[in-house]
Amino acid sequence: MTDNLQFAREQLLSMSQQLCALGLNRGTSGNASVRVDEAGVQGLLITPSGMPVDKMTLDDLVWMDFSGHARGSRAPSSEWRFHVDIMRHRPEVNAVIHTHSMCATTLSTLRRDIPAFHYMIAVAGGDSVRCAPYALFGSQQLSDNALLALEQRKACLLANHGMIAIGDTVEKALSITLEVETLCEQYLTALQVGEPYILTQQEMAEVHAQFKGYGAWAKNPQSS
Repeated sequence: MTDNLQFAREQLLSMSQQLCALGLNRGTSGNASVRVDEAGVQGLLITPSGMPVDKMTLDDLVWMDFSGHARGSRAPSSEWRFHVDIMRHRPEVNAVIHTHSMCATTLSTLRRDIPAFHYMIAVAGGDSVRCAPYALFGSQQLSDNALLALEQRKACLLANHGMIAIGDTVEKALSITLEVETLCEQYLTALQVGEPYILTQQEMAEVHAQFKGYGAWAKNPQSS
């Protein structure tokens, strides 16, 4: 958890700028949040409603508690409900990213889960990336749907809408967002040819076991 409010503001603004630089969000689309602890009160910082990232400053970011009360010069993102609910129900999550990225959003209009067509599906925490049923943006129903789709997962699609990715750090949430968008692009490409072969449960179990020692986040077994 980030207990330095200024540092959290800098993290959130930087993450939002990176999402735009990577083409994962454009204009005013999408939103992001980071967990904070201000004077012992748990809450989050979230991007403001309807503001282009290139116009956004540190002071535009909105503090909210887990009851949905906001404080700041701007209104919070219209999607604040699922940010608050995810943070409240998933204490290990310290960053939430929502994008309208091209491939994830396109795939979400098909209202289908992304199966284990590629072993990198494991980065999202399971053997699939679920697609939550459609609900009006900003609604409590959308938040409820997202929470269910994120059970034992680190990402999901929102039907006819976009993607949510979560992480215990800003860096991990951003990495998962980029990886899921890449997977969506690959899956859409495969679907233009036909239905791809899907890895079995046993094959994915082997992937998950292998991932425990994979990448920059893995611990060196020889270190103390």
